[in-house]
Amino acid sequence: MLVRDAMSTVILTLGPAHTLRQAACLMSGRRIGAAVVLDPDHSGIGILTERDILNSIGAGHDPDRESVAAHTTNNVVFCTPDATLQEAAEAMAHGGFRHLIVLEHGGPVGIVSVRDVIRCWVPARRAVSA
Repeated sequence: MLVRDAMSTVILTLGPAHTLRQAACLMSGRRIGAAVVLDPDHSGIGILTERDILNSIGAGHDPDRESVAAHTTNNVVFCTPDATLQEAAEAMAHGGFRHLIVLEHGGPVGIVSVRDVIRCWVPARRAVSA
């Protein structure tokens, strides 16, 4: 099975000037755990995850004053839609993270998460008839 079969193609993109509270509200509203960060002043694509927000708040930072830029991971590991789920899972396990941005032709086309991989590998539980 390929990443294209599991990835989410609805991507939340944020700018570096968004606050962490704005990011958290947008992510929560869409029930997602990661957002792509696009900074027009710097080349490259970053990622902000729910863990980044939790770490900031846990450190006592004010989510209304902290910018996304200050908590974005910029040394991102990417994959392509044609990568296998095995390759994506290995990259996430090796790197210790739960989300991979999926790139095609130099731009983001999706995000694949550990949850997406599990959903594809483990059949949904079927209702037991009594």
